[in-house]
Amino acid sequence: MKSKGFAYFLWLISIFGWLGLHRFYLWKIGTGIIWIITGGVFGFGALIDLFTLGSQVDQYNTNEELKTLRTTANEIASITKSRLS
Repeated sequence: MKSKGFAYFLWLISIFGWLGLHRFYLWKIGTGIIWIITGGVFGFGALIDLFTLGSQVDQYNTNEELKTLRTTANEIASITKSRLS
Protein backbone atom coordinates (compact mmCIF):
# COMPACT_ATOMS: atom_id res chain seq x y z
CA MET A 1 0.00 0.00 0.00
CA LYS A 2 1.31 3.38 -1.02
CA SER A 3 0.85 6.37 1.27
CA LYS A 4 -0.79 9.61 0.16
CA GLY A 5 1.26 11.53 2.70
CA PHE A 6 4.54 10.17 1.37
CA ALA A 7 3.45 10.79 -2.23
CA TYR A 8 2.71 14.44 -1.39
CA PHE A 9 6.04 14.66 0.48
CA LEU A 10 7.83 13.46 -2.67
CA TRP A 11 5.85 15.95 -4.73
CA LEU A 12 6.95 18.73 -2.39
CA ILE A 13 10.66 17.87 -2.23
CA SER A 14 10.86 17.38 -5.99
CA ILE A 15 10.54 21.14 -6.47
CA PHE A 16 6.74 21.12 -6.20
CA GLY A 17 6.42 18.14 -8.53
CA TRP A 18 8.75 19.36 -11.29
CA LEU A 19 11.14 16.40 -10.88
CA GLY A 20 8.35 13.81 -10.74
CA LEU A 21 9.61 11.76 -7.78
CA HIS A 22 6.00 11.08 -6.81
CA ARG A 23 5.42 9.49 -10.23
CA PHE A 24 8.34 7.08 -9.76
CA TYR A 25 6.89 6.19 -6.32
CA LEU A 26 3.65 5.14 -8.05
CA TRP A 27 5.60 3.14 -10.68
CA LYS A 28 4.72 5.61 -13.45
CA ILE A 29 8.25 5.43 -14.81
CA GLY A 30 7.49 6.79 -18.29
CA THR A 31 5.75 9.91 -17.07
CA GLY A 32 8.34 10.29 -14.32
CA ILE A 33 11.03 10.56 -16.99
CA ILE A 34 8.88 13.03 -18.94
CA TRP A 35 8.44 15.09 -15.74
CA ILE A 36 12.22 15.23 -15.24
CA ILE A 37 12.95 16.22 -18.83
CA THR A 38 10.18 18.85 -19.14
CA GLY A 39 10.06 20.19 -15.58
CA GLY A 40 6.71 18.62 -14.78
CA VAL A 41 5.43 19.39 -18.28
CA PHE A 42 6.48 23.01 -17.82
CA GLY A 43 4.84 23.14 -14.40
CA PHE A 44 1.32 22.47 -15.62
CA GLY A 45 1.49 18.72 -15.02
CA ALA A 46 3.05 19.26 -11.62
CA LEU A 47 0.22 21.62 -10.65
CA ILE A 48 -2.42 19.18 -11.87
CA ASP A 49 -0.72 16.43 -9.83
CA LEU A 50 -1.17 18.56 -6.72
CA PHE A 51 -4.93 18.11 -7.06
CA THR A 52 -5.01 14.55 -8.45
CA LEU A 53 -2.24 12.85 -6.50
CA GLY A 54 -4.57 11.47 -3.83
CA SER A 55 -6.74 9.72 -6.39
CA GLN A 56 -3.63 8.46 -8.22
CA VAL A 57 -2.47 6.79 -4.99
CA ASP A 58 -5.96 5.34 -4.44
CA GLN A 59 -5.96 3.94 -8.00
CA TYR A 60 -2.52 2.37 -7.53
CA ASN A 61 -3.59 0.75 -4.25
CA THR A 62 -6.84 -0.54 -5.80
CA ASN A 63 -4.95 -2.09 -8.72
CA GLU A 64 -2.50 -3.81 -6.34
CA GLU A 65 -5.36 -5.19 -4.24
CA LEU A 66 -7.09 -6.53 -7.37
CA LYS A 67 -3.87 -8.25 -8.45
CA THR A 68 -3.63 -9.90 -5.04
CA LEU A 69 -7.27 -11.01 -5.15
CA ARG A 70 -6.88 -12.44 -8.66
CA THR A 71 -3.74 -14.34 -7.68
CA THR A 72 -5.44 -15.74 -4.60
CA ALA A 73 -8.55 -16.72 -6.56
CA ASN A 74 -6.43 -18.47 -9.19
CA GLU A 75 -4.51 -20.35 -6.50
CA ILE A 76 -7.75 -21.47 -4.82
CA ALA A 77 -9.17 -22.57 -8.15
CA SER A 78 -6.00 -24.50 -8.92
CA ILE A 79 -6.04 -26.27 -5.54
CA THR A 80 -9.74 -27.08 -5.85
CA LYS A 81 -9.29 -28.43 -9.36
CA SER A 82 -6.39 -30.66 -8.33
CA ARG A 83 -8.34 -32.07 -5.38
CA LEU A 84 -11.38 -32.83 -7.54
CA SER A 85 -9.32 -34.62 -10.19
